[in-house]
Amino acid sequence: MIGEFSPGLILIVGALLVPLLRGHLRSAYMLALPGLAFWYLLGLDHGSFGQIQTAGTTLVTLRVDKLSLIFGYIFLVAAFLGVLYALHVDDTLQHVAGLIYAGSAVGAVFAGDLITLFIFWEGTAIASVFLIWASRTETAYRAGLRYLVIQVGSGVLLLAGAIVHYRQTGSIAFDHIGLSSLASWLIFLSFGIKCAFPLMHNWLQDAYPEATVTGTVMLSAFTTKLAVYALARSYSGTEILVPIGAAMTAFPIFYAVIENDLRRVLAYSLNNQLGFMVVGIGIGTEMAINGTVAHAFSHILYKALLFMSMGAVLFRVGTIKGSELGGLYKSMPWTASFCIVGAASISSFPLFSGFISKALIISAAMDGGYFWTWLVLLFASAGVFHHSGIKIPYFAFFAHDSGKRCDEAPGNMLCAMAITAALCVLIGLFPWQLYALLPYAVNYAPYTVEHVVTQMQLLMFSALAFTVLMRTGIYPPELRSTNVDFDWFYRKGGKGLAVATGGALQTAWDGFVTASRRATRQVIAGIYRHHGPEGMLARTWPTGDMTFWTTVILAACLILAYF
Repeated sequence: MIGEFSPGLILIVGALLVPLLRGHLRSAYMLALPGLAFWYLLGLDHGSFGQIQTAGTTLVTLRVDKLSLIFGYIFLVAAFLGVLYALHVDDTLQHVAGLIYAGSAVGAVFAGDLITLFIFWEGTAIASVFLIWASRTETAYRAGLRYLVIQVGSGVLLLAGAIVHYRQTGSIAFDHIGLSSLASWLIFLSFGIKCAFPLMHNWLQDAYPEATVTGTVMLSAFTTKLAVYALARSYSGTEILVPIGAAMTAFPIFYAVIENDLRRVLAYSLNNQLGFMVVGIGIGTEMAINGTVAHAFSHILYKALLFMSMGAVLFRVGTIKGSELGGLYKSMPWTASFCIVGAASISSFPLFSGFISKALIISAAMDGGYFWTWLVLLFASAGVFHHSGIKIPYFAFFAHDSGKRCDEAPGNMLCAMAITAALCVLIGLFPWQLYALLPYAVNYAPYTVEHVVTQMQLLMFSALAFTVLMRTGIYPPELRSTNVDFDWFYRKGGKGLAVATGGALQTAWDGFVTASRRATRQVIAGIYRHHGPEGMLARTWPTGDMTFWTTVILAACLILAYF
C-alpha cells in the first residue's frame, strides 16, 4: 500500500496549480497528473482505507475492489485523453474545471460511504458546469444553469437519502441498497437523474451540445458513467431497471434520426447506450454485471472518439449541422477515418470494442429469460447503427459536397483521436485483456460463428434499410430545425404554473412578512417589559424556522430559474 488517500485528489489538488504555469510546462504538467494518479492507482491494495471519524460515523474515503478499480482505470485514461485533446485551448478555466471534474468522478468511484460519495458527486456537478459556460454564449449560460439545477438537485436527493438511510439503519456504507425503503428510493432517484433515465434525460441533450468543443468530450466520459457505477454498486438485480433500461435503448433512436445537430445526435446515442448498461444492472447476474462494466469501459472510449471527431469538425468549420456539412473527407481525412472507427465501435462491428462488450449484455438477457427485452436490445442495436454508425460519418464527411474546405484538425486533437481509436481496435481484437479486469470471472467467447454471423446479419439489414430509405426519399432529410423533447411539457407547464400562481404566492408571502413583523414587535415589547434592554441581548433566538424558510425560498428560486 503506497497511500491512503483517493487518487482523485491528485487531479483535484493538482488542478489548483495549473493557473500558475504557462506554455509547454503547463501542457506537460496537466498530462502528468492523470499519469501520476494512474501510477498511484496501480499500487493500491484491495480494502477500505482513508477512514475519518466524524460526528459519530466513519467516512471511508478509499474503498478499493475490482469494481472501483476498473472504473478508476478508464476514468483516468479518459482524463488523459481529454487533457491531450484540449491542449490547443488557451483557457485556464476549462483546464482547471476539467481536471477537478475528472478528479471528483474518480473520488466518487472510490468512496466507501454515502457522505463521501455525496461530496464528490456534487464536485462533479459544480466543476462540469464551467465546461458548458465556457462557451460564453447566452444559450450555453441558460443550458448550464438548467444543468446545474438538475445535477445539484440529484445531490440533494442523495444527501437526503443518506440521512434517512442512516436514521433507519445506523449505517452510511455505500454498498448494495436495493429498493426497500424511502431512503433507498431517494438514492435511486438521485442515481437515475444522473444516469438520464427516461423523462429525466433532457438535461443531457440540452447541455452537452452547448459545451465547448473540448468540454463535451470530458462531459461524455464521467457524469453518466459515474451514475452507472453507483447503480451497479447499490442496485444490481433490481428488476425495475430492466424495463427502464430497455426504454432508454429504444426511444432516443427516433429523436436521433430526425436531429440535425450532430452533437445532439451523439447525445441521444449516449442515452441509447446507457440503456444497455442499465438493463445489465437490472438483470444482475455475473455475466450481466460484467457486460455492464465492460460496455461502460468501451463506451467511454468510442463515445469520446465520436465527440472528438465532431468537435474537430466544429472547431474547423464552425458548424455541426448535418444540413450544412458534407464532403469534409477531402479536407479532414484523418478525422474522418477516426470517426469511422468510433462509428464501427458503437455499432458493435466484430473486431471493434462495442462488439465484445454489448454481446455480454444481450447474451445475459437471453440466458435470463428476458425475451422481449432481448428483442428491444436487438432493435436498439440496429437503430444505433443508423444514427451513429451511418448518419454521423455520412452527413459530416460524405453525403453531398457542401463545398466547405478547411485545415485538418490540430495535432493534439489528432493524437488524442489516434490513441482512442487504437484502444477501440485493440479491445476488439484482444477482449480477454479487458475481461480480466471485470468484477467476476469471465467464461464467455464473443467470437463464435453464431455471434459474429448474427451481428453481421443485423448490421447488414440495418445498412440495407438505410440505403432504401435514402434512395426512396423516406429517410428524414437534414433540415434546420428545433426538435421538441419531453422537457417542453414541464418547462412550459412549469412556467405557466409559476405565472398563474405568482400572484397568490406574492399575496401569501406579503401576509407572512406582515404577520412576522407584528409578532416580532410583540415579542420584543414583551421582553423589554419583563427583562429590560439587557434581556434582549441575553436571550437566545431559535433559528430553525428562518433556516427552513430560507431553504424554501432558495429552492423556489432554483426551480423558477430552471423553468
